[in-house]
Amino acid sequence: MPAQSKAQQKAAGAALSAKRGETKVSDLQGASKEMYDSMTEEQLEDFAEGSRKGKPEHKGDDD
Repeated sequence: MPAQSKAQQKAAGAALSAKRGETKVSDLQGASKEMYDSMTEEQLEDFAEGSRKGKPEHKGDDD
């Protein structure tokens, strides 16, 4: 299931990076920390993949 907004996609990317050991878990905050704790690496990959073009900045934005 791909992200519905750019913010979700960025948070998933940050959590994925921490899952892979590329960044420190202590650097995560907010949604990315929650995603790190509750999602598998495979789920994060699915959520973070795809183009950001055409997605709203935040879920619920109509712009």
